[in-house]
Amino acid sequence: MIDQNLYIRAISDFREARRKAAMQEIMGVLTGKSNELLSYETVRQQLRALESNKTELRDIPLNAIVGSVGRYSDFTRNFLPRRDSDQQRWAGVMSKATDLIGLPPIDVYQVGETYFVLDGNHRVSVARQLNASSIQAFVTEVRTRVNLTPNTSPDELIIKVELTDFLEQTQLDKIQPNTDLATTNPGQYPILMEHIAVHQYFMGIDEQRDISYEEAVAHWYDTVYQPVVEIIRERGILRYFSGRTETDLYLWISRHRAELEDELGWHVNPKAAAADLKIRFSPEFSNAFGRFASRIIDIVTPDALEAGPPPGDWRKETIQQKRSDQLFANILVTMSEPDQQWLALEQAIVIAHQEQAQLQGLHVVGHDADLQSDATAALQQSFRERCESSGLHGHLAIEAGSIARVICDRSYWTDLIVSKLTYPPDDDPVSRLGSGLHTLIRRCPRPILVVPDHVTPLKCGLLAYNGTPKANEGLYAAAYLAGKWGIDLHVLTIEHADISAEAMLDEAKHYLAESQIEAHYHLHETGDRADILLDFARQYACDFIIIGGYKARPLVEVVLGSVVDEVLRRTEIPLLICR
Repeated sequence: MIDQNLYIRAISDFREARRKAAMQEIMGVLTGKSNELLSYETVRQQLRALESNKTELRDIPLNAIVGSVGRYSDFTRNFLPRRDSDQQRWAGVMSKATDLIGLPPIDVYQVGETYFVLDGNHRVSVARQLNASSIQAFVTEVRTRVNLTPNTSPDELIIKVELTDFLEQTQLDKIQPNTDLATTNPGQYPILMEHIAVHQYFMGIDEQRDISYEEAVAHWYDTVYQPVVEIIRERGILRYFSGRTETDLYLWISRHRAELEDELGWHVNPKAAAADLKIRFSPEFSNAFGRFASRIIDIVTPDALEAGPPPGDWRKETIQQKRSDQLFANILVTMSEPDQQWLALEQAIVIAHQEQAQLQGLHVVGHDADLQSDATAALQQSFRERCESSGLHGHLAIEAGSIARVICDRSYWTDLIVSKLTYPPDDDPVSRLGSGLHTLIRRCPRPILVVPDHVTPLKCGLLAYNGTPKANEGLYAAAYLAGKWGIDLHVLTIEHADISAEAMLDEAKHYLAESQIEAHYHLHETGDRADILLDFARQYACDFIIIGGYKARPLVEVVLGSVVDEVLRRTEIPLLICR
């Protein structure tokens, strides 16, 4: 027999619960936040869940109950009653709960970390009104491939449904049991399946055989997905995207890479696309005023007087990206009208074979009307054929604009520029001010290899070293070439009023010794540095020279000239200029 006073109080509690439910309904409409319980049968079907035969009695957390088998529309998400017709039954349950009678256990299905009520919805509603933290239940476990949590929103449920479909088709959770492919937006898993399908298609073309779907999935994960994730981890990119996952970033990088390739007309390395994405979302890049000011300075400053990136940036970047085993993975080859013998491309091919690199060609035209001409189409075709005949991948882009400026802008996507030495700066200020090559050396953020009248195998290098920051960039490149390529390296330091040549040479020896690099060291008395450098190259049969870029301020270089300009005018072998 239920106590009448308890029942009357329970009726009052029900009406208070209904008032709260009505307020939650209104807030749900205003905020767009779902207030619905989840339907067990819908979730079971969507997640392809399988009920077990085992049931156990235990306490379960009330806030982990997120749905119902049959009465999911009768209560809100936190089990407030939504129907006035439930008053009598609800009040009866409340009266028993507050009397000595107590309530029997409920029956629930467990899906992941959540529970769905089979029998006992009113008992759950009353227990929550009484601020209980748990309730006794007979629990039947339901197995599924994805985890469901109490905080799962409708959008997250859609994502979990898509993940279930993805795993059902790819079996990736069995191929790679510890894989976490969580995403935060619906619609991403169908895109991943498209990636796998495309990968399977090109695998079949490359290997000239039928590729099973299971093999394609495993190969895609190992050679496409996982390498990008490793880039994300190595560079700490995830910290710039709060609340996102590695799979989100893989998809963003893939999309960003495709957009860049469409814009540039080149193949873009995933590392380059990831780096650009990181830069765009870094705090430094987000400083809008800084970007605006830089743009204004860039517009009003003549190209030849721009200082370019600080010395050391290139080396710092390569070290951060852990590229000690492949310094020149992407090579920009400039194709100019005077380079009828394809010298820049042929020299770049020598490097590409050593580095297992890809070639990115660039031909700059003066006007947009020239972009689609027959001549440029023929140039692209010839470039592609020459690359293919050498066993390399190459893409030639055509762009209109200022040659030096276009090359500098695109060089950020590559590791080395190889260019025909066509018009070295003349020995007067006006010529230097208007020299495209002078501008390129000054502004380019990557090393530049200029090729005069013939291609060399790049087997014996002469490093001009004077201890300046840009000479240190040359020393870094020389150490890599000697260590990775096995070039015969000569290091030359020339006496000068501004330096202690012997101390500088000792610095180079120490640096190379630490890298276990053997080299020939030469100390020369003061004199015309361009003469001495070129004479040494001939004397020791060096087939290229490594030198730092301009060390003085732009205006000083324009007015007075430099050793770099003098060597450019007179060299017969390629010159690797580092900044």
